[in-house]
Amino acid sequence: MIMLQLLVWLYESPTIRNIVFLVGVFYLLRFMIWLLLSLWSGTKAFFLAGLFRVVDLKSYGWAVVTGASDGIGKEYAIQLAKHGVNVVLVARSVEKLRAVEKEILDQFNVEVRIVIADFSKTDIYDEISSQLSGMEIGILINNVGVAYDMPDYFLNVPEEKLWQLINVNMTSTVMMTKIVMPGMVDRKKGIVVNVSSATALSPIPLMNIYCATKIFMDYFSTALRYEYSDKGIIVQSVMPFFVATKLSGIQQSSFTVPAPKKFVCDALATVGIQNRTFGTLSHALQVIPFSILPDWLIAKITLRVLSNLRMAVIRMKQKMQ
Repeated sequence: MIMLQLLVWLYESPTIRNIVFLVGVFYLLRFMIWLLLSLWSGTKAFFLAGLFRVVDLKSYGWAVVTGASDGIGKEYAIQLAKHGVNVVLVARSVEKLRAVEKEILDQFNVEVRIVIADFSKTDIYDEISSQLSGMEIGILINNVGVAYDMPDYFLNVPEEKLWQLINVNMTSTVMMTKIVMPGMVDRKKGIVVNVSSATALSPIPLMNIYCATKIFMDYFSTALRYEYSDKGIIVQSVMPFFVATKLSGIQQSSFTVPAPKKFVCDALATVGIQNRTFGTLSHALQVIPFSILPDWLIAKITLRVLSNLRMAVIRMKQKMQ
C-alpha cells in the first residue's frame, strides 16, 4: 500500500514528471544520434566505399595473413593478392598452405611465402620473427581463430581447450602485432586488421571464453588505434556474424551468412573508412537487435538456444557410439 501511494505521489509530482520527461528525451536523442551516425557510416562503407577509398593496399608492401589455409583468412590472402599485394601465408598445415599458394600464383602476378606455425603453442614466435626478418611488411591480418567444439558449460571445457582458445585467439594477435608493427611505425605506414566476432557484442553463455577472447580482440584494436594512429597506422576490428566456413560449420551461403569471398571483398573495402566494422551489409543489419536489447535478455535467449544445440550434439554423439 505504501509503495502504491509513493508511485501515485511520484506520478502526480510535476517535478518528477519533468525529470522523467527530460531523461526520456535525452535517451531518445542519444539513440537517434547513434542511429544517424551508424546509417552514415554504413552508407559510406557499403554503398559509397569507392568515393571514400583512400587506401592503396599495394603501396603498403607485403601482407601477413594468419590462419590463411581456409575460410576468411584464405580469402583475405586471395583478395590482397588481387590488389597486387605480396602475401605471407601463416598456418599449421603445409599441404593446405601449398594449395592456397598455388591458387594465388595461378591467378595473380605476386610473390607468396609460407610460414608454418601452430598458434596453439607459445614457443613459435622467435621462429616466425626470424622468417619475417628483413621483409617490408605493411599489412597484418590477425585472422587465425578457434571456436568451441560445441556449446558447453565452463567447467566442462577441458583445460587443453581453454589454453587453445586463449593462445590461438588472443596470444597470436598480440605476438604477431609485436613482431610486425615496429617496421610499420618506422615507415609511418601500416594496416593491422584484427578479426574479432559479433559474439563480442554481448556475453554469450556456453561460449564464454570464446566471446571473451573476441572482445579482447576488439578492445585491443581500439586501444592500439588510439596509441598509433598518429604514426600512420590503421587498426581495424572486424566483427563478423556467421560466414559460411568450416569454423562456423555452415556450408551453404545466403544473404545473412555470406561466403568468405563476399564477406572479405566487402570488409576489405571498409579499411580506412570504418575502424570497427561488421564487414558486410547483412551483418551490419544483424547488429540492430544487439543495439536495442539489454545484455540480460540476449544472454537468456542465447542460453536457451545454445542449450538446445548442446543437447542435440550430445544426442547425436550418443547415437554414433
